[in-house]
Amino acid sequence: MTLCNLSIEFGARIGLVAPDDAVFSYLEGRPQTPKGAAFDTAIAAWRGLASDDEAQFDKEYAIDARSIAPMVSWGTSPEDAIPVDGAVPDPGTARDRSQRFRWERALVYADLEAGKPILGTPIDVAFIGSCTNARLSDLRAAARIVDGRKVSPEVRALVVPGSSGVKRQAEAEGLDRIFRAAGFEWHESACSLCAALGPDVVGRGKRCASTSNRNFENRQGPGSITHLMSPPMVAAAAVSGAIADVRTFA
Repeated sequence: MTLCNLSIEFGARIGLVAPDDAVFSYLEGRPQTPKGAAFDTAIAAWRGLASDDEAQFDKEYAIDARSIAPMVSWGTSPEDAIPVDGAVPDPGTARDRSQRFRWERALVYADLEAGKPILGTPIDVAFIGSCTNARLSDLRAAARIVDGRKVSPEVRALVVPGSSGVKRQAEAEGLDRIFRAAGFEWHESACSLCAALGPDVVGRGKRCASTSNRNFENRQGPGSITHLMSPPMVAAAAVSGAIADVRTFA
């Protein structure tokens, strides 16, 4: 879901991950899915979404996800991302004048200094939610990090499940109790801080560690600063009070 949601950032018109038997097994019997013979018909159609052996592409990429360090955005576009143990880039290394101008503007907006480590940057808000990273598996992963720990007193932390169904299942598993015990707010499913809808807004000049999908200027409120990262990374930041490397959490 995350890859498809953010495929537009790669310049794609559409993002598609061909479903497999694990997906079909997950869908069977769930609300709003076909039942009985209609489900078998649907599976036959879904299997056609996979590329055949003779499919040709302009270019293919193979990425070993195990070699990728946890990533954090530093600027005002999802492409402005670096490994958590990396440094904020220098506009002088930009590929062209347009990118240099954008980086310079982003550094001013995000109140960051080129060349400085992103690790340890203090945060004010921690948000686990949005349609991109608030699945049940995301909440489970984040709960494992905060279980037995406390949110930093300087941080407002909130969890907004991706759907009402996810919220119900998370509560059935006791995940809400883990988050609440750690100091997180537990909300109803909604867009919430992803786009500053309703009362959930990041204040001007405040910095938010967020699992949402966009970090544009003012995205989480006028003057808000957004650092995109995974649910476990946001959980680690919440208890640390700053951007942290989740790999150091046992």
